[in-house]
Amino acid sequence: MSMMNGANWQDEPTDYDMLGKLPRKQPLNDPPPANVMGSLSITAAAADPELLDLPWHIALEEWPEEYLAALPRGISRHIVRFAKLGGSVIAVKETGEHIARHEYHMLRRLQRLDVPCVEPVAVIRDRQTPDGRPLDPVLVTRHLKFSLPYRALFSQMLRKDTLTRLIDAQALLLVRLHLIGFYWGDVSLSNTLFRRDAGAFAAYLVDAETGELYPDLSTGQREYDLEIARVNIAGELMDLLEGGLIDTEVDPVATSERIMDSYRNLWAELTEKESFELGERWRVSARIRRLNELGFDVEEYAIKTTAGGSTIQLQPKVVDAGHHQRRLLRLTGLDAQENQARRLLNDMDSFRADNFPDQDEEIAAHAWVSQVFEPIVRAIPKELSGKLEPAEVVHQVLEHRWYMSEKLDRHVPLAETLQSYIDTVLRHRRDEAAIMLNPDTQTLKILEAEAARQAEDEFDDDEADVDVEDPVQAD
Repeated sequence: MSMMNGANWQDEPTDYDMLGKLPRKQPLNDPPPANVMGSLSITAAAADPELLDLPWHIALEEWPEEYLAALPRGISRHIVRFAKLGGSVIAVKETGEHIARHEYHMLRRLQRLDVPCVEPVAVIRDRQTPDGRPLDPVLVTRHLKFSLPYRALFSQMLRKDTLTRLIDAQALLLVRLHLIGFYWGDVSLSNTLFRRDAGAFAAYLVDAETGELYPDLSTGQREYDLEIARVNIAGELMDLLEGGLIDTEVDPVATSERIMDSYRNLWAELTEKESFELGERWRVSARIRRLNELGFDVEEYAIKTTAGGSTIQLQPKVVDAGHHQRRLLRLTGLDAQENQARRLLNDMDSFRADNFPDQDEEIAAHAWVSQVFEPIVRAIPKELSGKLEPAEVVHQVLEHRWYMSEKLDRHVPLAETLQSYIDTVLRHRRDEAAIMLNPDTQTLKILEAEAARQAEDEFDDDEADVDVEDPVQAD
């Protein structure tokens, strides 16, 4: 523990091997010890003095607008506010001390396991008003840049097909959590954030206060988590349907039940055994390819010959998401979403075949970055650079080039593609990196409505066009 500017900074919890919930060190309603009364107690991985600039002596619901950032947020049983902290945005949630400590601990562990979730920053206790009235502790997490709550997407009459994609993304996140032994306990759209991932959705866990981490989950635990998801999602969709915010043809119950089918299909592909004849060893490669297409990689197999010597059983022992993401990072140092990485790697492989067929893939990858990726990013005007992440911009430029070439029935140079993309697409997009301070209710509604409209338009466009596996080459 250390002292800084009147605050007690404590190291994060270190009992990472403990199963289930953290023990309560003191009753939830006990007052803080007398020796720290009047000063903050902060548990964090690293001391961040800028945290002390925020008005912790004021109840979160009453924070002045000058400290707040206007970003859409989902429904929560707790008071949640977004605030600016240095060059980033944090989410502050007022809750009980044990709940805050447990959730902080869980998020730290999930991060170490490379699970898509928000980043925990600190737990702040011993808050009190100037007149000595105690205030609830808070959990501080870092806002996931370029993300929105699922409910923000459901605010502008989303079509059934787009809604289905969101449910599939939720199912994929749940499978990833269950594979590492995490029982969520409160699966819902409101407890999930999405990020656009090359025309698809990538889902991130936001709320882990009911979660527990075990070495493995039983079938009963997984099925119960799945049932919670089905019921919660159905209830949320019914609420949106009643408010006229989703297509009237959408059946909330049937749509929510899709998460059951989507989850089980993916779970089976990852975990079920497969038997085949010895002469059909190609099925091993086929199984790996199917897993890669689902965004997963395989590290180990259990191949067993039966007593008769005629069959082999294949069981993926260790699987993890991010096959394309890791390959792109290894080759180029670019950290992109999985679908973005897949699209960029396709272009990189074609670039290598056309220009450096005999070169090592690492050398060809370096040439692709310098001759394709970096020129596209540098060509984006400074005033438009906050519209999208660089990887998403490059992905969209490559897609735009293919559509232009098809429409014009000729090869379109990269320079011509860039100018067309900037003028006809990028300039008209909402600035996803922008942070609006001094929010009011009307501003927040406009922001949420525009985000939902933009997402719906993009995915409608995706569905109207033909999917293309082989990208057109960059110059």
